Amino acid sequence: MRPLAVLGAPSNLGLMPFPDGRLRGVDRAPRAYRELGLVERLGARDLGDVEAPPYVDFERPPGGTRNEGAIASYSRSLAAAVSTVNDFLLVLGGDCSILLGTLLGQRDRGRIGLAFIDGHCDFALPSISISGGAAGMDLALAVGRGGPLARLAGEPLLREEDAAVIARKDQADEPYYGEDSLRNSAVLDLPAEAVESALTRLTRPELDGFWIHLDVDVLDPEVMPAVDSPEPGGLGIDELAGLLIPLVRHPKALGMEVTIYDPSLDPDGVYGPRLVRLLEQVFQSR
Repeated sequence: MRPLAVLGAPSNLGLMPFPDGRLRGVDRAPRAYRELGLVERLGARDLGDVEAPPYVDFERPPGGTRNEGAIASYSRSLAAAVSTVNDFLLVLGGDCSILLGTLLGQRDRGRIGLAFIDGHCDFALPSISISGGAAGMDLALAVGRGGPLARLAGEPLLREEDAAVIARKDQADEPYYGEDSLRNSAVLDLPAEAVESALTRLTRPELDGFWIHLDVDVLDPEVMPAVDSPEPGGLGIDELAGLLIPLVRHPKALGMEVTIYDPSLDPDGVYGPRLVRLLEQVFQSR
């Protein structure tokens, strides 16, 4: 197995603010993970953080995406850092819009697949998104659907037939996360127990590797409420570990990002340690 490296992506650019105007605190997550000793517990090499630009669009641009220019700039900066790493890379986010930068950083590696583990399908377009946040559109943008952020590389970052959505639980929210569009796409939509079906898609000979996206809102809010859009139901810690372990152990796995933990919603410090134990359990399996 390749050595493990950790990179921070402390961005909240893809989320709408709290109703009182305060910014979401997901950008504090990389620091929180480090303060809990994650890097040492994983025996990883720490590459530091790629700092994000300031948050601009407290008010959503009419019909548009919040912080679109800043996200484009940040995606290129994050991609530049990701592209230099040959170790198995764990990117600590941040909100889900970091997916654009992590995939952009893999383009020189060839044709890449994506295991998208998330409580939501994130397949919305600006026209149906309630929040205007790119964190709810990231998978659609990655496969070339949406506005300018879908064309960061001049073509889609990812082919639809090379992606698998796993364990989402947003069916009651149709159409706001893009479920109707997802049904009319070539993206594979799977329950949590179908990880072998996901691996069949992601390890086809024509693919040169695959990336893993983990949004911790895939967990049951009874276990992990410190997220911006909790959905009823979901996985337990051990169930999520069981899903992740065969993915990270596969020789074609390039790395993984973890997103959406918000330390500002965890004032007693209860839920961050759960995620650190989860990641330790998963990566010790390598």
